Amino acid sequence: METKPDRSLDLRGVLCPINFVKTKLELEDLEAGEVLEVTLDDGEPMRNVPRSVKAEGHRIVKVEKLGDGEAYRLLIERGAE
Repeated sequence: METKPDRSLDLRGVLCPINFVKTKLELEDLEAGEVLEVTLDDGEPMRNVPRSVKAEGHRIVKVEKLGDGEAYRLLIERGAE
């Protein structure tokens, strides 16, 4: 069954650490268990954002490479406080 995100954030072209800050702020607006869809560029954003999100206590539900191979789609489940 496909997980349907509660919110989406397209951060292609956004540099580190701004993309993590925006992801973190968006997650703070969600309830525990809700899912945020984030689109990130390959490279540094894909190395840093998932690691930082997990360190904050959230869960990466799915990572999907987009058609062009230049970006990824992440589904992040908000952790409990």
